[in-house]
Amino acid sequence: MTEGGRRPGPAGTGGDDTWLTSVAREASADAAGVPVELLGDYLPLLRDAAVTGRRPRRGELDAVEALGRRAAEQGVSAGRVVQLYLSAARRLWQQLPHLDRSTDSETVRATAEAVLHVVDAAVATLAEGYAAARRDLVRREESLRRDLVDDLLRGDSDLGGLVERAEPFGLDLARVHQVALAAPGRRLPDTGAAISTLERVIFDRLGDRDVLVATKEGLLVVIAPADAVSPGRGPAGGEPAGELGRLMHGELDRLVRGRPWQVAVGRPHPGLYGIARSYEEAREALTTARRLRADTPVIDAHDLLIYRVLLRDQPAMVDLVRAVLTPLGQARGGAGPLLDTLTEYFACGEVATEAAGRLHVSVRTVTYRLGRVRALSGYDPADPRDRFTLHAAVLGARALDWPRRPLPA
Repeated sequence: MTEGGRRPGPAGTGGDDTWLTSVAREASADAAGVPVELLGDYLPLLRDAAVTGRRPRRGELDAVEALGRRAAEQGVSAGRVVQLYLSAARRLWQQLPHLDRSTDSETVRATAEAVLHVVDAAVATLAEGYAAARRDLVRREESLRRDLVDDLLRGDSDLGGLVERAEPFGLDLARVHQVALAAPGRRLPDTGAAISTLERVIFDRLGDRDVLVATKEGLLVVIAPADAVSPGRGPAGGEPAGELGRLMHGELDRLVRGRPWQVAVGRPHPGLYGIARSYEEAREALTTARRLRADTPVIDAHDLLIYRVLLRDQPAMVDLVRAVLTPLGQARGGAGPLLDTLTEYFACGEVATEAAGRLHVSVRTVTYRLGRVRALSGYDPADPRDRFTLHAAVLGARALDWPRRPLPA
């Protein structure tokens, strides 16, 4: 029964439409309170189809499509709005009076066919409008997110405006954040799959608040709170920040396209400008690793601080390499083998046996080469007074890609 016990008048009599209002309210309750306004003129369309067999016009379906868009914009789920329409059709069918009196199966069949046609057309059109609105919302959100990320990484925007724009994305600019950059081995035709992969694993691990995933200049960018990645770490603290990088690389490496991936992670820093600082560190670490021809999957900016110092005064670094290492070019085979030996010797803590294993040569060969370094350069790798100078020069040579490339003038 409907409100007040009233039922629609006989077919064709143009009876009271109050019962449609009751049907709409009941359908709204079935759909967990979806606003009845989202039904629009859907119920009169069903009634007309049941009474006269009339099919919906294009303009009437366009109105339903607009209602689908409105539902998406209001944040109503697609399942609930479809449930509203199906429940409304079911309740209207139950209250059609001429079906109660009809004993003609053909009449019932024709009425059912007309009503189901309206339901089919309306729900399909509703879904199209909903999907179109969701696509528009996603594009708008992606654009807003991309602009926000650009301004955050640049670090020179209005603080108040950024705080307001970051709030809808759940980003608390007062927290300590770190930035990670992922570079594909080859250019990706579509970054959507990589972004979806990263979002899925990072949101699952860190939560979907205070985390942003975007693209910038062909790189995937992740901004994440440092305490969520490594609980207990202080701002700009000494513990390596590579856990986020390992998490990202582990997922990206599963993708067919883009491999091999290289991920660089900046150190965590507090506040708005800390995000820009962490980004610059990550970008510089990625650039430095490429200059060093390092194939390390995850690069921690913390581990490359010495190169930042060296590269900021390139003329002094060139002078150091020229004065200390260019004499090694007089050796048979050039400076390359001696430089490789020094690199591994310093990397393993000045242990000749370990260096020999890394170089796949005998210990005698290592000691011979170290002797040649001492004889040609005048610097003894075993002397603590000379070791620092030699090590700094070796690091500078790697950063300058010497001796493969000539030193800058």
